[in-house]
Amino acid sequence: QVQLAESGGGLVQAGGSLRLSCPASGSIFSINDMGWYRQAPGKQRELVAHITSGGSRNYADSVKGRFTISRDNAKNTVYLQMNSLKPEDTAVYYCNADISRGLGFQNYWGQGTQVTVSS
Repeated sequence: QVQLAESGGGLVQAGGSLRLSCPASGSIFSINDMGWYRQAPGKQRELVAHITSGGSRNYADSVKGRFTISRDNAKNTVYLQMNSLKPEDTAVYYCNADISRGLGFQNYWGQGTQVTVSS
């Protein structure tokens, strides 16, 4: 069994910062791509940031220059540093990862963490 568990969400004023963490646990052989998505009320889930196993990153245009994705491969953990937060960043944030338990890769999702930015 593999689990992803996000933490670090909360309520913050506009202009503030939060750091999300998502460790993967369980029977893990290797992890390929990892990413953060978000879903606001009434909207579709969207990609926020993505990082490959080699460290290549890409970001949604709406967060470029404000958010930074990183990973610690030794800890099987992906992070999202969010600065200069705006009310429109309010959403449930989910981590996602392609994980191998030894026989190919499967895609896993965390349960989500709420981020609320007040104006």
